[in-house]
Amino acid sequence: MMVEQFLTYLQHEKRYSSHTIQSYGTDLLQFGDFMLKTFELPLTEVKYVHVRDFMVYLMDQEVSASSVGRKLSTLRSFYKFLLRENVLLVNPMRLVKAPRVPKKLPVFVDDAKLDLLLDSEEIFDSSFPSVRDRLIIETLFGTGIRLAELLALKDTDVNFYDSTIRVLGKRNKERIIPIGKILSDQLKAYIALKTLQNFDNKTQGLIVTNKGAEAYPEFIRRIVQHYLTYISTQDKKSPHVLRHSYATSLLNRGADLNAIKELLGHASLAATQVYTHNSVERLKTIYKQAHPKA
Repeated sequence: MMVEQFLTYLQHEKRYSSHTIQSYGTDLLQFGDFMLKTFELPLTEVKYVHVRDFMVYLMDQEVSASSVGRKLSTLRSFYKFLLRENVLLVNPMRLVKAPRVPKKLPVFVDDAKLDLLLDSEEIFDSSFPSVRDRLIIETLFGTGIRLAELLALKDTDVNFYDSTIRVLGKRNKERIIPIGKILSDQLKAYIALKTLQNFDNKTQGLIVTNKGAEAYPEFIRRIVQHYLTYISTQDKKSPHVLRHSYATSLLNRGADLNAIKELLGHASLAATQVYTHNSVERLKTIYKQAHPKA
């Protein structure tokens, strides 16, 4: 019962995305099952020792440190909510520390390779699926938006007069992102071509399937992975890689870090600063190649 109230609170008061709420619900279901099977206790009778045992259980299952940290974050939010509702007097999370997560540099694709891909007439043709697929790659790389933000885009979110798109980000926070002429022209052509398809399905979504239905996460992931295979041998070929590529490309060309933060829709500058590591590594490479004393 309290879990349902908590998830409703996240939806209406915190305005979290449906994906985030689903993740929180899954984490709490897993922890609730663990508590019942291991200690025969409900979530409202948890002590910090139970949470630590849950951490050990997860690590024994070879769950990554980042995933363990995310689950603990869910529990912190949940028990903070229970304190607020006067269900508990003591927070069982107060003595629990998350495992240290090794920092990983964001994976990105060099913009020169992406330009070659997007300019290729051998890979893309004039058919609707091909025009749409190219637009997906171009939009993700040209704006740095998240997968969920792409799926939420409507035709009416594109402002051709101002050359901008309106994006609804995390917690329903709206931001305006500028787009270049190439992407603007592709959006015009795509929307016109989509109209000519006379799909039976009527959806307001910008990106649609071959039959005109609303696109979904796995649909976009498959498309991105397919096309990035042409230019990249790295294991990770997700839509988020294109977001990283966008940010890294801006930083390497001298964009202000605060401006990149706003464009990406980050809540804090700390989330954006991770891209400076990629830039430093690039500078080191250039130095070693070009300086006689390197």
